Amino acid sequence: MRYLIIIFFSVTLAGYSQNPNRFKEEVSAIQKKYDTLWDSSKETIVFTGSSSIRVWRDLENVFPGHQIVNSGFGGSQASDLLAYSEELILRFNPYKVFIYEGDNDISASKKLKDIINTIEEIIKKIRTQNNTVQIVLIAAKPSISRWHLKRDYKRLNRKFKKLSKKDNRIKFADVWKPMLQNRRVMQDIFIEDGLHMNAKGYDIWRSVIKPFIN
Repeated sequence: MRYLIIIFFSVTLAGYSQNPNRFKEEVSAIQKKYDTLWDSSKETIVFTGSSSIRVWRDLENVFPGHQIVNSGFGGSQASDLLAYSEELILRFNPYKVFIYEGDNDISASKKLKDIINTIEEIIKKIRTQNNTVQIVLIAAKPSISRWHLKRDYKRLNRKFKKLSKKDNRIKFADVWKPMLQNRRVMQDIFIEDGLHMNAKGYDIWRSVIKPFIN
């Protein structure tokens, strides 16, 4: 009976474990897109991470004068980006990488130490290819739909900031504070789902991120 219980829980945990293969087609589509758009002779800035990057449709035009690759993939967590770091980051040989992960991780109840450990693994892989790459960690954003998790998001952002203080090649782009008004998340910067941003929300992101681009 004890062995049956062990097997049951093992199967249950396997069913709930995250399988990066669910992003295989989306990652393949991103690669095909940049097979024609990406110029390997030009310096490249990669923006990657979950859907807040993916749906930033005009990202390539927001920062003119730079070759921008948007390899965001919706619904991803840090462990997914680690699994696809070769396809979504390293293949472009970037000199600067902006990462937005942690939002979905917190929503999925992942432990903060596990999120940070995975982010550090991503950074390590990037540095193995090019030790001079500047990495910008974009703060987990506040949102209407996930406001009940605000304490965890703020704790994660403090850990991101701490990482940046340990290494001058890592920067922290704090989008959290500018998206608040009177200590509450702004209501008019999101689309109907209360999670993803509208143009006004992305204007805030642009103002925060621009100094790190230049």
